[in-house]
Amino acid sequence: MFGGKRRRQAATGTLVGAETRIQGDIEFKGGLHIDGYVRGNVVAASEDGGVLSISERGCVEGVVSASHVRLNGTVNGDVKATERIELGPRARVIGNVQYKLIEMAVGAEVNGKLIHESERRAAPEGPEAAESAPVKLVGE
Repeated sequence: MFGGKRRRQAATGTLVGAETRIQGDIEFKGGLHIDGYVRGNVVAASEDGGVLSISERGCVEGVVSASHVRLNGTVNGDVKATERIELGPRARVIGNVQYKLIEMAVGAEVNGKLIHESERRAAPEGPEAAESAPVKLVGE
């Protein structure tokens, strides 16, 4: 997406067009590209597959979960990328981002916690876990 290298590709089997508004959850296999608006959770059917791409015109209000997430639009909810997440320069996340590998362009913004997969397993439970401060990252 950013460095010119080709990342894992999945055929985009489903497209939510720019003039489309969906209210309800979406479960998908393969590739899903969102240019429109989704109010509901967007989840890949299997954790070993699923490439979700949200363009700068795309917006999701709900939880997002897929193996690979390419985000250049807005997500108002938590994002989970079981393998990799790429945040483009116009990406906005209002929620936590859980990832194994992250690539973040200058200008991307996360208003929540960045949770690395291995850190999540070792994180303490109880009151001390709730006291960690949210992180906001904004490129220069």
